[in-house]
Order: sequence, then structure tokens, then C-alpha cells
Amino acid sequence: MVLRSLLIALFSGLLATATLAQGTSVAFGTIAQDTSLPVEVTSDELAVDQETGTAIFTGNVVIGQGEMRLSAARVLVVYRADQDGIAKMEATGGVTLVSGPDAAEASRADYSIETGTIVMRGDVLLVQGASAVSADQMTVQLEDGTARMSGNVKTRLQTGSD
Repeated sequence: MVLRSLLIALFSGLLATATLAQGTSVAFGTIAQDTSLPVEVTSDELAVDQETGTAIFTGNVVIGQGEMRLSAARVLVVYRADQDGIAKMEATGGVTLVSGPDAAEASRADYSIETGTIVMRGDVLLVQGASAVSADQMTVQLEDGTARMSGNVKTRLQTGSD
């Protein structure tokens, strides 16, 4: 949560606060994500369970797909039933998602490869340039680059040019 502390300190004197209605939609990333691109995962450790079709990556986990990067302390990967690719990923522990100039933090992120959807939960903070939005949950649709914030949505918008 170091990123969160730095962002709050940076914006605390510069931003005005406004509360938004529940269920706010925002853009996420600079372009739509190509979910057909390969997914690359790096970590300190990997444990594979052939019987359940899962893999657990732990320690400094970084997942990349095209221009998108997700990092976390632990990621559970669930392979498709036919073992031909990944069905979903569940990231926990200081999750950070970066796409283009946008960055989001949360306690947890669930990524469905098949639907191209990432659901981030738990103290979500989205930073877009000089603005920030926080909420209980953010659902990102990678195919069109949109996100929906819900639950205790609050935004901070840059009010001046300085």
C-alpha cells in the first residue's frame, strides 16, 4: 500500500473532494486490451496441482498481457478444463493493476480471461492523471477499456492548473 500512501500525500493539498453516486463508470487504460494476447507470469515461487488444474504463484508476482500489468503477493491460476489455457486468476495481497497511464490498487482482484473482466475489491483506489477515485469495488471490461466503480464511491478532481 506504499503507492496509496504516496498518492494520498501527493494529492492531499491539490485536490478538491466530491462524492459521486453509487455505480460510477470511468474509462480505464488508454486502449482496449487484447485478451487474446498471451499472459506472462513471473514470481518467486510456483506450486502446481495437476489434479485440480491450478497453480499458485507467490512472492513478487507480476502478470503481463499486452500493455496491462498486475502485481500481487499471491496469484491463484485456474486452468481451463481442457488444459488449453487459463480460465481465471485470483490475485491477493497488495494488488496493483496498471494499464497505460491509469493505475488501480485493491486488496483482491479476480480476472476472468474468457470474459475479459477484472473485478477488484477492497479499498479500491484508481488514479488517472491528477484525479483519483476510490470505491469498494471496480469492475474493468478489458475489451472496451471501461470500468465501473461501486460502493462508497468518492472522487478527487484536479481543480487548478498549478
